[in-house]
Amino acid sequence: MESFKKISGVQGELEYRGDKSISHRAVIFAAMADGVSRIQNLSFSEDVGSTRAIFKQLGVEITGGKGTYEIKGRGFKGCQAPAGELYAGNSGTTARLLAGYFIQQDFPTVLTGDESLSKRPMKRIIDPLALMGGNLQPNEANCLPMKISPSDHLKPISYLLPIPSAQIKSAIVLSALHMEEPTTITESLQSRNHTEIMLELPVKTVESQTVITASRANYPKPFEMTVPGDVSSAAFFVVLALLSENSELVIKNVSLNPQRSHYLTLLQKMGGDIQIEKTGSSLHEPVGNVIVRSSKLKNIFIPGGSVPLIIDELPILIICGLFAEGDFEIHHAAELRVKESDRIASMVHNLRAAGFEVEEFPDGLAVPDGIPETGTTPVFDSFGDHRIAMAFAILSLLLKDGGKIDNFGCVNISNPEFLKQLNIIIR
Repeated sequence: MESFKKISGVQGELEYRGDKSISHRAVIFAAMADGVSRIQNLSFSEDVGSTRAIFKQLGVEITGGKGTYEIKGRGFKGCQAPAGELYAGNSGTTARLLAGYFIQQDFPTVLTGDESLSKRPMKRIIDPLALMGGNLQPNEANCLPMKISPSDHLKPISYLLPIPSAQIKSAIVLSALHMEEPTTITESLQSRNHTEIMLELPVKTVESQTVITASRANYPKPFEMTVPGDVSSAAFFVVLALLSENSELVIKNVSLNPQRSHYLTLLQKMGGDIQIEKTGSSLHEPVGNVIVRSSKLKNIFIPGGSVPLIIDELPILIICGLFAEGDFEIHHAAELRVKESDRIASMVHNLRAAGFEVEEFPDGLAVPDGIPETGTTPVFDSFGDHRIAMAFAILSLLLKDGGKIDNFGCVNISNPEFLKQLNIIIR
């Protein structure tokens, strides 16, 4: 149980470990390449650790530590068969992306995960990978564990994404990289695009849809990069600085990819005093600084098209909406129900524990304007979900009576340094 008390403000600078999504892809592409890649500021998260561990089981030589690694890739279909099952931990990115890679290999694999990941849906990647000829055998619930066997019938496809999902898109790309003829992926609503950027995939717009093409011509080569700081992890501190009086926070060297930093645009539209300074790029990913100052915010309508770009930040954006002027309401976010926890249900449960009136919808929630005065310290349940734990840590720091959070250690899944960073800036 971790306890938090109301703070008086935020001042200082923070620099984040590498973006988790980019770090996963950096490890995967480096392991696939034929030669040595050098990666600095790789994420310390447990999720990225799961991806590294799996490739080590496949015979990939990974050396280094403290964020700086050399990865000696084994080239096209050069990985060795694992001695046992491959454990993805809590990482949906690891399991889903690597499913696309494994359908193209000449050896069988079994992907497993922890209790939470083993409940998360895999049919969304199984369907397109099966259309490509992949041989995937999940359990009866279409979840992990999942056996993936070699196939003699693999072929490129043209696929329209049924939901905006960077994981589905990337799983298809990882398979397509093993075939001479191109695969095309079409999305009606754009999802996060790190895979396309890092592999320099051909991308075009056709009648308001985005069309991505991938083939063996795009197979990764050795590279060097410094992973930009995790702008998603920074969202919790951005909101804390906005909502705390007499506060200013500088967040340095984070990813400014507009499909990852879109939440900053929404916060600016709410009245947030947020200054963004682009300072450079790393492997085609824009990098820069974010300066945040105390602000009076007003809730706005969040369009459905924005939701895929802020899906990971929605828990902390909901917390932000509680303190903004006007009622807060979010829809088109049913995807939150199949994250590390049912994040809609988790948010509703904890907000009610703090005395908020909450209306729950299948695809979102609504909270009327006003902060309740309960006179007691609420106890929040993390539900083993790192983003729920961090969101309610921020709420606790803003409530008069503070708050307590059960099973707070799950924050290590994405940001093991969360408490250390808090101690640097809170006053």
